[in-house]
This record gives sequence, C-alpha cells and structure tokens, in this order.
Amino acid sequence: MSGSRTGTPPAEAAPAGVPPGRAAGLLGAGVLRAWGPGLGLAVAACVLLPAVLPAYWIYLAVAAMVGAVLMQSYGVIVGRAGMMSLCQLSFAAIGAWVVLRLNLADAPGGFLLWLPLGGLAAVPVGVAIGLPALRIRGVNLAVVTLGFAVSTDIVLNASQFPGTAELKALARPALFRSDGAYFVLTVLVFVLLAIGLAAVNRTRVGRSWLEVRHSERAAAAHGISVTRSKLTAFAISAFVAGIGGGLMSGQLGLVVSGNFAMMQSLALFAVAVLIGPHNPEGAIAGGVFGALMATLLDRLHLPQDLGGILFGATAVLALRSGMSQTDLVRLRRRERAARPLLEAASPTTPPTGPPTDPSPSPAPASPPVAGAPLLEVRGLGVRFGEVVALDQVDLTVPAGTVTGLIGPNGAGKSTLIGAVTGFLPGYAGTVTLDGEPLDRLTPSARARRGLRRTFQTTAIAPELTQHEYLDIVAGRALPEREAEQILAFFGCPPAAVPVHILDAGTRRLLDVAAAIAARPAVALLDEPGAGQSAAESLDLGRKLARVPERFGVSVLLVEHDMDLVRAACATVTVLDHGLVIATGPTDDVLADPGVRAAYLGTVVEETL
Repeated sequence: MSGSRTGTPPAEAAPAGVPPGRAAGLLGAGVLRAWGPGLGLAVAACVLLPAVLPAYWIYLAVAAMVGAVLMQSYGVIVGRAGMMSLCQLSFAAIGAWVVLRLNLADAPGGFLLWLPLGGLAAVPVGVAIGLPALRIRGVNLAVVTLGFAVSTDIVLNASQFPGTAELKALARPALFRSDGAYFVLTVLVFVLLAIGLAAVNRTRVGRSWLEVRHSERAAAAHGISVTRSKLTAFAISAFVAGIGGGLMSGQLGLVVSGNFAMMQSLALFAVAVLIGPHNPEGAIAGGVFGALMATLLDRLHLPQDLGGILFGATAVLALRSGMSQTDLVRLRRRERAARPLLEAASPTTPPTGPPTDPSPSPAPASPPVAGAPLLEVRGLGVRFGEVVALDQVDLTVPAGTVTGLIGPNGAGKSTLIGAVTGFLPGYAGTVTLDGEPLDRLTPSARARRGLRRTFQTTAIAPELTQHEYLDIVAGRALPEREAEQILAFFGCPPAAVPVHILDAGTRRLLDVAAAIAARPAVALLDEPGAGQSAAESLDLGRKLARVPERFGVSVLLVEHDMDLVRAACATVTVLDHGLVIATGPTDDVLADPGVRAAYLGTVVEETL
C-alpha cells in the first residue's frame, strides 16, 4: 500500500488581507537580507583586513576563522540536533593528522585536496561515536563523547603528529602562502561550509534535527528515522570538524596534541551553547571570542578575569531566555516581520454562526471506499507489570469516516494510540492498516505506511515557521498555496508566521493541520480540542467531520469534549478500565446508560 494519500490541494483562497505570495516574498526577502550583507562583509574582510592589519593581527584573524569553522561543527551537533558532544576537537585532530600524513608522503593533489580528505576521514569515526546516541542522550551521551575525547588525548600524547619528528612543516598552496592570503582561504572555506550547511538545513534530514532535538517521539510519529537523523548529524559535524583541523595544520605548519586538548572541547561546547554557532554569525562570534579575547584584554590593560565575567554574563542571558543569543536575536527579528501578517489576517469582526467554506473539496488521488475497514485492531492487550491497561480491545476505523474513542481518565485511550502507532511494542493482538499487518514495524515505519498521530502535548521547534513545520511533517515541500489552504482550513495564521509566537491552542491546531497535510491513510488525534474555547472546539469538530471527504484522510479522534465528538464523529468506541464497553453510532452510544455511568461515576438505577 502507499505510505500516504496525496491528491489535488483544496482550491481555497489565501487568508483575508494577505495577498497570495506575500508570505513567500517575505521569506525570500529575509534570505536576501540574511545572506547579502554576510557575503558582502566576507568580501570586504578578504580585501581590507590583509591590507590594513599588522602581521600579528592577521595571524589572530586566521585563528579566529579556523575557530569559526570548528564552531560550525558544534552548530550541527549541538545547535541543530541538540546532542551533547564533547569530542569535536577529537574529530578535528583526525583531520589534521590525515592532512599532515599526506603532506609527509608528498601525496598528489596538494593541500586543497587533502583538506576535504581529512574531513572525510573523520566521518566514519563520527558515525561510530554517534551509535551510542541512538539509545542515550543528554548527560549520558556527554559522558560517552567525553570518554572518547580523553582516549584521543592519551593517544595523541603517546605519539606525534606526522612530520613532527621529521620537522617537515605543511606547505601552504602557492596562492595562499602568506598569512593574509591564507586568511582569505579560511574565509572562503567558512562561507562554502555555511552555504552547504544552510542547504542541508532546508532538507528533510536537516529539519529533522530540530524535530529530534525537541522530541524524538514526535519525530518518529512524523515518519522521521531518528537513527538516520542522529548518525547524519554526527557524520556531518565530524566532517566539518575534520576540515577545521586541516585548516589549523595549514595555519600552524605543525600541530601538537595540546592544540586538540579535551578541555578545549569542553570550552568550545560551552561557547556553542551560549552563542549558537548553527547560525553563521554565532560561529564567527565564537571563533573571534576564542582567538581574540585574551589579546584584546591584554592590549586594553584589563584583567584576564574579565573574559570569564563576560562569559558568565552571557551564560545568565542564555539561561534566562532558554536559547542562544543569536537564536534570540533572530526570533525577535522574525517576530517583528510576522506581526503585520497576523494583523492583516485577523478578522475585524468576530465570525458568527457555523463556518462557511465556498471552496470546492479536493479530489484525493485514491479516494477511499467509504465504509471499508481501514485500520483494524483485534484483541489488543497491554500490560504494565501486573496492571492490565488494555484487555482484548477490538476497534475499527472505516475508510472515509471520523471515529471517536472516548472514556474517562485512565481508561486506556492514550495507551491504545501508543500501542497502535508502535510506541508501546510487545502488546498482544494485531494491528492492520488497509489489510497490511503493522505489528513488527517501528513507529517511524508505521508513520511512513500511512498511520500518523498527534500528542496531547505539542513539541514543535520554535525556530520554525508554520510552513517549515508542515514540510517536515508532510515529508515533502508543500507549495505555498497548499500550505496556506490547510492552515486556513484549521484556523491557523499565515504560513510565514513563526511557531514561537503562537499560543498553545493554535500550536495544537497546527499539529493537527500538519498531520493532515501528510495525507496519511489514518490520522490519530489525541485530544486536539484541548486549549480551545467551547465555540472553537465545536468549530474544530465541524472541520474534522469534513476532513475525510476534503483531504482523503480517515480520523480516529480521542476526546473528552462531547460536543466536539458529536460534531465530528459518525461512530464512537468507549473504553473503561481497558475494556470496550460500547461501540456504535455516536448518538446511540452517548445515550447508553452504561456509558453515562462510566463518565459520571454513578450507578444507574434500574427501572422496575
């Protein structure tokens, strides 16, 4: 069966007050504003600094750019993927060793070829170090990577880098022989890496790093392979660090183990957390901080302890904001740009009556046969030790319908969704989708087969715009018009609005919109009405009732709001203490005395 159902997007109008293409124009202008000045400054630095700076300051400028390249590796693994890696300089040492070994052997190609070869040599080591990250993260992962850094220190201290014993220093290419020319080379390498990483960040793999950083469960539910995402982050960060190590060997001619000491990895990690080197300006700031701070304080006749004070002040600011300084600046800028879109999209008068939608419904590529069983759960049982959470549960979601799953707190509703979507393996019974068994598949594989879910608590990366989030969840680049249509259908702001300025209720609607944008066979929505007012919840129920026809997506809705359930669901299944106590048409089930007793916790009197 196909992994998702794609069809013709609904031909809706853009949100009122927002001309078509305006959001894309805003984003495109933002890209030009971000890269234009940066490239201009890079060119100016390459032309002016070597011409006006004394030799010593040019040398420090080279050191700053080499540090900025190394900081870019932290930007991938720490800033984007959110993993605590304390061994990036160990990858840099591998790159430097390979470059110096090729230099000692007079290998063909020269430094400009050896440099990427050094980066590639660090990649398999990065993947090997990343393997523990598949099962551990946080402090435990930091301990593992710190252990590798310590081991690298021991190996490097016990031996010398190639060329040291022979006193054969690395010869720079003729075009970049002087420090001023080598500074130009380091700037070029930094810019090429920045552009390459920006391109990767716009891919599904690059954006998946943000998903994994904020919630691995949500990433898996969106069909993202957490394993591939983590290993790719380690591989790319190791490659960039290897490039940085090769540049350092070109800067110094010969390197020693102290250039890649474990304590320096720790210091650079702290700088990465505070500054945010996943943004180019943050990487440059980190390189400048490491290369120039001590010298600047000395030239200004200031105590070196002032550097520690500045570092501590930055740490306080980062802790208060919960993000790096460059992220904070960028988010504020995006918020200012998004405010006019929000104001233009806001209705001048509140809507009254049921929602109207004059646009035609889409035509799914493979319209489901209405009423045919699509998702089937048979004999589902889940135990937690001696506690039976689900006992022989049967459930069917027919194609082209919205089916409700209700029950009091603790009835087992979320447990059922977790088991069906693969987050609770080892359950008893079977789960099939369109006749295909899913029981042996991982959560991400089930999502790619066409089974998507939302969670009661959203975990959306605030760095993203709504459009970017839809792209990640859908697994494809949605055209702007389609993204705007889906968001407008669920009452979300324009697609260019960043996630961090949305309230909790709107983020939940965005999560629902993203799940539908993926065009799965079945979307399992876990309490999407939470955080909505009574009127908003009823409106959401009416919209969900139209989802199967409009988007070709069947829905299993878990809810406590009975008005929402009545508005959305054709049939309802009721759980109580892990058992199915009723199933059938919504009005009949909700009128059942046993169902009412389960919700009210009272005994229904028998009529004589």
